[in-house]
Amino acid sequence: MSDLRDLYQEVILDHNKRPRNFGKLEEANRSAEGYNPLCGDRVIIYVRLENGAVQEVRFEGTGCAISKASASVMTESLKGKSLAEAEAIFRRFHDLVTGKPEANSASQGLGKLVVFAGVRDYPARVKCATLAWHTLAAALKGESKTVSTE
Repeated sequence: MSDLRDLYQEVILDHNKRPRNFGKLEEANRSAEGYNPLCGDRVIIYVRLENGAVQEVRFEGTGCAISKASASVMTESLKGKSLAEAEAIFRRFHDLVTGKPEANSASQGLGKLVVFAGVRDYPARVKCATLAWHTLAAALKGESKTVSTE
């Protein structure tokens, strides 16, 4: 368990300091904004969908280390995935961080995302870790209202 905590801290710190795919995606054909009023995290997710697949995904925003790291790892995980694959990864990630009983089997195929499992012990942080994901889901559905984790 200590190894997973160390990896968790390493991944969170690395992706917070050097977020991947950070910045506006000019070619985006979908986008959505998310806001966590509890802590002030804000994120905009930009997606370029082509032929039913996520060709490119980027994000902008401000927030805590968990929020930014989750968005960063999310963007790395979803490039090239079909809409069905992206939705399945979102469900598995959500089950993992919320501690649903099926989370252990759900973590299969999540790669680096599995390090966020420890977030489930801190309910307020679950909202930080899932903000980008809920915002992504709204973008994929073409929803225009601001997503909130409250």
